[in-house]
Amino acid sequence: MANSSFAGSEGLHVMRLGGTAEQTENIFGPLAGLIGSWVGNKGWNLIAVPNQKGGFVLLTSPYIETLTISPLATPTPNRGERIIQQLPTLLYELKINSLIDGSLMHAENGTWLLLPDCPSGFGVARQASVPHGDSLLAPGTVQVTKGGPSIPDISSLPDIGGTRLGYLDPYLTPMQGFNKTNPNATLRQASSQQTIVQTTTISVSTDNQGGIVNIPFIVKNADASKFEATFWLETVLDKPTGRTFQQLQYSQATSIDFLPRLDGKGLIQWPHININTLIKR
Repeated sequence: MANSSFAGSEGLHVMRLGGTAEQTENIFGPLAGLIGSWVGNKGWNLIAVPNQKGGFVLLTSPYIETLTISPLATPTPNRGERIIQQLPTLLYELKINSLIDGSLMHAENGTWLLLPDCPSGFGVARQASVPHGDSLLAPGTVQVTKGGPSIPDISSLPDIGGTRLGYLDPYLTPMQGFNKTNPNATLRQASSQQTIVQTTTISVSTDNQGGIVNIPFIVKNADASKFEATFWLETVLDKPTGRTFQQLQYSQATSIDFLPRLDGKGLIQWPHININTLIKR
C-alpha cells in the first residue's frame, strides 16, 4: 500500500494509507463514475457583460470542453473534537475552447468532495478556482435513479426590477441551435433520442453554506455573487451493440452583478449560464 504521514496538532504523526486502484475508486460511492477523461463539443456559453456605454452586451458562444477527473489515493482528513472526518477527494481540471476559432475561453481546476459526517446534511461539495480571480465552494446533494434525467427549464433572463421597452431584446432574438431564453431546452435536445438506463444527479450551490470570493476588480465591476450547478452522470445504452457508455451533462449558472436595477433595489443579477454534454473517453 502507498502511504504518507503528517503531523497532527499534538505533534503525533497520523498515517494515511492508500489502496489499489479498485479500492480507491470504491471509496467514492456515487461520485466514482466521474473519474476519467471527458470530451464534449455541444457546449454553450451565455453571459452578459458591461460595456463602456453604461449598458451591457450579451455574448453567446458554442464550445468544446476537455475535463479530467482523477482520485487522490487516500481520503483527506479533517480533525474534529471526537472524530477525524475522512473526505474522499477527486481532483479535476477543465479547459473550454471556442468552436468558432479554437481560442481558449475558460480554464478551471478544483475538487469534488464526498462529505461523510457532514453537520449540514449535504453529501457532496465542489470547490473551484478560475483565473479571473474567483474561488467558490458549493455543497449539495447526490442521488442515483433508474432511467434518464429530469432536466428542468431554466431562464437566462435577468430580473431588471421593472420593464424597459427593448432592453432585453438581445435575449429574445432567436439563434440557430441554441435556446437563449431557456438553455436547458438545448441540453435536453442533446439526449432526447438516447436510451438512458441510469442517472446520478449531483446538485450543488453556494447557497448551501458555501460562497464565492473574488478579487477586488471583479467585485467592483461585475461581481460573481452566486453559483449553482447540476450534473447528470448518465449510463447510456447503445442499441446497435447492446453496450453502454458514460455521458455527463451539466447546467450551471453564476450570478454576475452589475448595473442598477430599475426599481433602485441594488444591482441586476445577470445569469451566466453554461451547458454541455460530454462523453467519457
